[in-house]
Amino acid sequence: MINFLQQYNPVTQAFFATLFTWGVTAAGAGLVFFFKSMNQKLMDAMLGFAAGVMIAASFWSLLAPGIEMAEDLGHIPWLTAVIGFMGGGIFMRLADKFLPHLHPGLAMEQSEGIKTSWQRSTLLVLAITLHNIPEGLAVGVAFGAVAAHLPSATMGGAIALAIGIGLQNFPEGMAVSMPLRREGMSKGKSFLMGQASGMVEPMAGVMGAYFVIKMQGVLPYALAFAAGAMIFVVVEELIPESQREYTHIDMVTMATMVGFSVMMVLDVALG
Repeated sequence: MINFLQQYNPVTQAFFATLFTWGVTAAGAGLVFFFKSMNQKLMDAMLGFAAGVMIAASFWSLLAPGIEMAEDLGHIPWLTAVIGFMGGGIFMRLADKFLPHLHPGLAMEQSEGIKTSWQRSTLLVLAITLHNIPEGLAVGVAFGAVAAHLPSATMGGAIALAIGIGLQNFPEGMAVSMPLRREGMSKGKSFLMGQASGMVEPMAGVMGAYFVIKMQGVLPYALAFAAGAMIFVVVEELIPESQREYTHIDMVTMATMVGFSVMMVLDVALG
């Protein structure tokens, strides 16, 4: 895979990588053709796994390399990391505040963001799309960082991040398509809506790669920004959603630790 990607420029690499992550989202949504619903315990465990992957990716693939790059570029490493990290969190807070969306399992009156007359299905898709913006951005920034030829940015590390993001996208596709199917929507439309939530990742990935290539001085900030945005999603949405059923919190917690371990192994082994 590394040899295949190396023949392309970083923006194209990011595009291919995020096409993969979108494809995994579609694969998760595609389960709606075989099942009308998913066991809630299994679904919660998968969301916990996704949370663990994102936590590990935020540190191993984004924050740690960003701090090293800041030091190489003569920045104050801790200050760069804090500014970027908090910037990512603030950006996601504003998006969460203003973008209309509805989390799976909640009633329409519990929708967040600016109030609209949009359909429930649209609001569900937007909730998962909000997750996917920082994920696509993170992959794009990682591939853009490789073009800077800094020791802390490697092609293997960028690929590991894309694989990890792809793994945790599987339950996110299910989290849209399954509820829509249960509410009476057709299999085909439920699938289309579920995979649509991942369409933003290639766009965010290309933008992230292009931006950091053109402005390499902000690369450490961009990596920390992506990490902050991902941690916001984990703490504000993924973990609460995975632990809504209090009867199996321990299992979800262990699934989160497994997800963290898998992403850590991917990044250390490939990066």
